[in-house]
Amino acid sequence: MKWLGSGMQARFLLAMGGAMVVVVAILAVLLGRQAAMQGEVRNLSGGVIHELFDRSVRSRGEAMARELSDALANPLYYRDLDQVGALVRNTARQPVVRYVLVFDERGRLVHDGSIEVSGFGQPMTDPLASKAAVAQALVVQESPKVLDNTMPIMVGNQRIGGVRVGMALDEVQQREQAANATLGERLQQVGSRHLGWLLLMLGLLVVIGVVVILYVQRTLVAPIRDLAAAARRIEAGDYQAPLAENTRDDEVGELVRGFARMRDAIARHDREVRRMAYTDALTGLTNRLAFREALDHRLMAARASNHRLGLLFADIDDFKRVNDTLGHEAGDEALLQFAQRIGSAVAEAGGDEALLARFGGDEFVILVGDGDVAANARLLAEVLVRELGKPLVVQGRELFLGTSIGVTLFPDDAADATTLLKNGDIAMYQAKMAGKNCYRYYSRAMDHAVERRVHMEQELRGAWERGELRLAYQPIFRMRDRRMVGVEVLLRWQHPTLGTIPPSVFIEVAEQSGLIELIGPKVLRAACMEASQWPRGAGGDDLFVSVNVSPRQLRGGELPALVAQCLHESGLPASRLHLELTETAVIGDEMVAAQLLDKLHRTGVKVWLDDFGTGFSGLSHLRQ
Repeated sequence: MKWLGSGMQARFLLAMGGAMVVVVAILAVLLGRQAAMQGEVRNLSGGVIHELFDRSVRSRGEAMARELSDALANPLYYRDLDQVGALVRNTARQPVVRYVLVFDERGRLVHDGSIEVSGFGQPMTDPLASKAAVAQALVVQESPKVLDNTMPIMVGNQRIGGVRVGMALDEVQQREQAANATLGERLQQVGSRHLGWLLLMLGLLVVIGVVVILYVQRTLVAPIRDLAAAARRIEAGDYQAPLAENTRDDEVGELVRGFARMRDAIARHDREVRRMAYTDALTGLTNRLAFREALDHRLMAARASNHRLGLLFADIDDFKRVNDTLGHEAGDEALLQFAQRIGSAVAEAGGDEALLARFGGDEFVILVGDGDVAANARLLAEVLVRELGKPLVVQGRELFLGTSIGVTLFPDDAADATTLLKNGDIAMYQAKMAGKNCYRYYSRAMDHAVERRVHMEQELRGAWERGELRLAYQPIFRMRDRRMVGVEVLLRWQHPTLGTIPPSVFIEVAEQSGLIELIGPKVLRAACMEASQWPRGAGGDDLFVSVNVSPRQLRGGELPALVAQCLHESGLPASRLHLELTETAVIGDEMVAAQLLDKLHRTGVKVWLDDFGTGFSGLSHLRQ
């Protein structure tokens, strides 16, 4: 009986020991399994987070480089450094952006987002600059600390420079490490809770172990995998990536809800960016970028279906005078009224497929594409000229402006978007030359007229130095006694091959190209030198000389100093010099003009106002 008891005790102890061994083994297995699962979750999450951060920073860098390339085309082309700087600084303030550099076609720095731009005009010297400076398409380079995304800036087919967006890889790595550390800590917290539960419930070890494994799988791994899948879809541009409804109040629940809020915020931001990128801020119309994309698509469809398209290029006549005389707020109000009238006219006569856009400044474009395109374009142009010729009421004043419209057709006049827009612009310019407030169809002859104008501008450069420009003098008589009292200086151009070119032709070219600022001072100096050598008039009085001054010379602010220098060099008395100014030269900025004219008046030079009453001015301007 004793042996039996001892045997039963031994067997009991043995069973207990075996059970304990089994329990410990099971516990060890479960603990090992739990540790392995945590490691798997950590590795999986770390890989997903790394992939997410890496793809995100690359896609963001490429997207910002492409967006900046499009946005910087016009500012860089026109050397608008303020607009370039604003765009660069807006992008440089984005998270994980190390630098934003804009350079010209020779690789010289144009803007880096700083106020002083200390390296302006200098070649970029960083290790990644050599490839970036010659990039013809998107170039992505990587260094240990920077992911450099370079995108050329194109105007048409011309590369005018590029933009580099440097993403801070070290900062991304720090954020990635912080995210992994946070995830590891949270996983460790969850594992510790599970371990305590297992130690307290040894009798239910197997059941609890299975439950814990399933719990971990469902509460940690599955949600993280779902988030990773949703992140990849968002990265691909699907901002409606679905997420399972989550009512959990723990960290994972907060993570899922936070991810959903981030997805919605990104979607809203993307919609806002697209709205800003494709809509004109003042009028709410389609802008240049959106119109150009739509035009490309419509041209492709028209080619495929063998349909015609009509493009109307409209420019407000004399709009600059509104800004100069009434201010930019009045100009904006006038633009809004014009946009509303154009929109009404397009709705009335443009057809269902007509597309209206503000092309920039005071320019609007309309694309017509259904029915008889030529007839619809003509009808729309007539309606626009009629409606836009009616007076506008701006700040209590009636303004008569009108519009000049150029009409061009596809494929009759052009086969691509760039040429179509260029032809519309040329036709619009011909409408202005024809007297404004009218429309003109594009013709091949207009190209020759533009070429002649460009050739004339080229020939006009250096014409004074070559001796082709000369002064002529028109006598001025006093009606009382019919005595000659002075002369007016006239400029004549004798071209070696083109012969005599009328002033009405080349003076306008000089004004619009800015060459008048080079020719005007030379004419004034030569007139003063020659007049100082003239003998006295028939009555014993000295003859005066009258010289025309262009609006550009007056706006430059250097006219008084130039006049004083010419009088000093020639020895001509100030009383013998008369300056003739046109009305448009004075009303651009009355305050500045009054100050300059006052300086001239104090020197003894007389100022005459020519062509008075042909513009917006009145007797109030004359008194000022």
